[in-house]
Amino acid sequence: MRSITLDGHSLSIADVVSVARGNATVALDAKALKAVAASRRVVEAAVSSGQTVYGVNTGFGKLAHVRIPADQARQLQLNLIRSHASGVGDPLPVDAVRAMMLLRANVLVRGSSGVRAVLPELLVDMLNRKIHPTVPSQGSVGASGDLAPLSHLALAMVGEGDVQVPRPITLEAKEGLAFVNGTQAQTGLAALLVHDAWRLWRTAHGAAAMSLEAVRGSPEPFDVRIHDARPHPCQQRSAALLRALLADSAIRESHRENDPRVQDAYSLRCTPQVLGAVGEGLTFAERLVTTELNAATDNPLVFGDDVLSGGNFHGQPIALALDVIAIALTTLAGLAERRLERIVNPDLSSGLPAFLARDPGLESGFMTPQIAAAALVADCRVLATPASVQSVPTEGNQEDVVPMGMTAAWKAGRILANAERIVAIELLAGAQGLEYLLPLTPARGVGRLHAAVRALAAALTGDRPFTADIERIAQGIRAGTFEPEAA
Repeated sequence: MRSITLDGHSLSIADVVSVARGNATVALDAKALKAVAASRRVVEAAVSSGQTVYGVNTGFGKLAHVRIPADQARQLQLNLIRSHASGVGDPLPVDAVRAMMLLRANVLVRGSSGVRAVLPELLVDMLNRKIHPTVPSQGSVGASGDLAPLSHLALAMVGEGDVQVPRPITLEAKEGLAFVNGTQAQTGLAALLVHDAWRLWRTAHGAAAMSLEAVRGSPEPFDVRIHDARPHPCQQRSAALLRALLADSAIRESHRENDPRVQDAYSLRCTPQVLGAVGEGLTFAERLVTTELNAATDNPLVFGDDVLSGGNFHGQPIALALDVIAIALTTLAGLAERRLERIVNPDLSSGLPAFLARDPGLESGFMTPQIAAAALVADCRVLATPASVQSVPTEGNQEDVVPMGMTAAWKAGRILANAERIVAIELLAGAQGLEYLLPLTPARGVGRLHAAVRALAAALTGDRPFTADIERIAQGIRAGTFEPEAA
């Protein structure tokens, strides 16, 4: 089992996935803990000197003008956690909670939050013991960070949550504020979404190659020279994946000569251009998320002997990244559904049976799976409306511009699930289409993909419910079962 050491600077998306889903063990870097201790001494010195420091000896937000006596410092921090643990809705899944816990520990060990080491140490202990508090999924606007989700996590750490922790802590000056000011709920979800979106992106190429073979399309539009002439990196990578998947195809050779079709439809021919653009969107989102994993996002922050107030808790970068993921995956989903239509529609499929049924008319074949895909695409397009521009002011208009990052995360997650099912339907239809072309055999890469599909879902020999097949293939997509070999 992998072990991840947190130092506040080097955490990766792969590390997040390993801890959130693979239960990798977590440790804290000894050098980083020295920086944590140094920053704590600065906060304690500021408190002792009587300086006015936001959230340390003042109220919060609109109430920052209220000075809090030193003997109420602990009560101030505890009240913050209790009052802000007001999330609603379904609980976040365990992998999202683990990601949030990991990210919060990583931020605290940067040495700019002014907390004691006991906070990240407890988080790591909870992760390693698999102690996961219930965290409601709704109630954060992502402006002063994810206040409600992080407060529900902190509530467990002070011994008032729905799980028992080994050694509940008493929050000292600034520590409650340092804990809840941050983007770690939305960023944890975003990290997992980036990982899953790339996996789907690669799998979508396999589905596209299978569909192209099933309707006897041409791989010529994927020629390296075409894509070197428009050198978007992900477009070039997309074309290379398709070339590798489509190498050595008997189906291709069967219609190389005397084919009356001059060009395939855009959904086939322009796959590298469209999926390449999707990849560029995911690349953008990945860069923002990777930076945020190791960013100081609470307030105020400690730099040397200075304690400075700022706005690094604002979640706009992650909300925007999540909206881009949503738009990119909606594009991927729409493209997959259009290829699916070309396989099942007898007017477009170059000779395949209507809806891939063995006895069209008596049987409906893939008619309704295509309808399901169309419904899911419509769902995606509604959800692709950006959340990051939907600001609703809060906290007495102190938080007058907010990013709605958790809403963006929820939408992107649902779009991902929809897109996985659409690609699953395309894989099932593509595999069925190939079987009508026997004894002609597909390209090696497509053949491997066909075998993987058939390992989970039998060929259609008569009408049957498709739901279980679609869900098994979608689960296989999430597990990486259908990812093509690297080009």
